[in-house]
Amino acid sequence: MNPVTASAATQPPSELESGTLPASKGRVLAWAAWDWGSAAFNAVMTTFVFTVYLTSNAFGGEDQASAVLGAALAIAGAAIAVLAPVTGQRSDTGGRRKLWLGVNTAAVAVLTGLCFFVFPRPEFLLLGVTLIALGNVFFEFAGVNYNAMLAQISTPKNIGKVSGFGWGMGYLGGIVALLMVLQLFVQPSFAWFGSSTQDSLNIRLVAVFSALWFFIFALPVLFAVPELPKPKQAAKLGFLASYGLLVRRITAIYRTSPHTIFFLLASAIFRDGLAAVFTFGGIIAAGTFGFELKEVIFFAIFGNVVAAVGAMIGGYLDDRTGPKAVIIGSLVGLLVAGTVILVLGNGSYVFLGQAWAGTTTFWVFGLFLCLFVGPAQSSSRAYLARLAPHGESGELFGLYATTGRAVSFLAPTLFTLCIAVASPLVEPGEAQRWGILGIMVVLLAGLLVLLPVKPPGKVQIAVVPDA
Repeated sequence: MNPVTASAATQPPSELESGTLPASKGRVLAWAAWDWGSAAFNAVMTTFVFTVYLTSNAFGGEDQASAVLGAALAIAGAAIAVLAPVTGQRSDTGGRRKLWLGVNTAAVAVLTGLCFFVFPRPEFLLLGVTLIALGNVFFEFAGVNYNAMLAQISTPKNIGKVSGFGWGMGYLGGIVALLMVLQLFVQPSFAWFGSSTQDSLNIRLVAVFSALWFFIFALPVLFAVPELPKPKQAAKLGFLASYGLLVRRITAIYRTSPHTIFFLLASAIFRDGLAAVFTFGGIIAAGTFGFELKEVIFFAIFGNVVAAVGAMIGGYLDDRTGPKAVIIGSLVGLLVAGTVILVLGNGSYVFLGQAWAGTTTFWVFGLFLCLFVGPAQSSSRAYLARLAPHGESGELFGLYATTGRAVSFLAPTLFTLCIAVASPLVEPGEAQRWGILGIMVVLLAGLLVLLPVKPPGKVQIAVVPDA
């Protein structure tokens, strides 16, 4: 087939349309269990507990430890951007998608478990950040294969619902894991050897808990979902030759289906804004609205519940209206809620005859932000899964990871810039709120790039032979 002249008449079915597996609730549950388990690494290790431990004074000072961790994660991000598409491509062409999902998941679990040996002393800082950085790399590689598997376990009629269910399970799994960690290790409700704070044993045991949690909940998908069928005439390419094939495929996609490239760009931009909502949400709650740590944790729990509900509702709508409509609606909702928080701030006001405090503003409209984050993320994944040619989902989701990493500096940069610009112009303590404007600019930019992109049913990707 000529890769740059493929027509609708000769276009082979996508992996989703080819129906490699019959619809099965058991397979969907097994697949979503991976998302549930992965929250132990995302929420516990890299967001709320272990990285906070690594950047404490025990490792030589918060500033130095934070800088070292940031540098390690930056290197990890660069490695993911360079390697993700090719690792996805090679798992596709070799018919080893499930195998590499298992290998990469096991690597994350082992690296997480090894964090137990990171004692609270400066000489262990390098070990700790290296384990977390490598864990991030293998986690992203596993995520490429996991996302690609979506087309194997769903149908054109339920892919939105399946994607939303998986994303919702991830949010809920994070809540359960965090609550267990808090009750057993961080603020134990009863005395046991794991509650000992000597040499930070309780925090180091969190790593063991997270490793086991992820590993156990990752097992069902490895047993329930068959391996990707190996192409009959798959070319055996060397690792460097895989980059040549990647370039040819990207070129073919751009020539025959530029809207796919536009979607990858748009989703990379707005996904960076979505990530910033959670990254900076707690910071704004504490700094601008005066939330205590306990209140921030409560808000995080409620926010994750709302995000899970939103992802599942969004998945239901995705199958009926299409992913583009859900993404656009979600981004508009995020912009409206963000504008209200930005305008009202922490001041008191009267609405419907009632006095409202600033904390109420954040609780109400902050939860609205959470409600719309899930559907946008879930439908973005479902959009791409609808496009992938048979046996090429891994490579396409590898590009999805790469483009996301390439622009991951946007929201943090604009968040910081808006605060810096506002600082000399507003009252002390008010500048941080204007960081919201930076996040909204990123979300708006992603929305504007997305608007002219065609929905999946009108986009076709040409197939490029392996050799």
